Amino acid sequence: MNLFVIAGMIGPWQIILIVVIVLLLFGGKKIPELMKGLGQGMKEFKKASKNAEEDKKESEETKE
Repeated sequence: MNLFVIAGMIGPWQIILIVVIVLLLFGGKKIPELMKGLGQGMKEFKKASKNAEEDKKESEETKE
């Protein structure tokens, strides 16, 4: 099944259920730490993607 089709089937009740399960598993005190780590990971991924894109452009310019 396509990922976009699966994501389209998630409704508000499913999101609420997921949030409740995460709260039960990790507790309210751990969630800010998890979100901070997730945010830092996304920041690093964007930085790496940008660097890879710049490197690609530089290599294309040197070929010409």
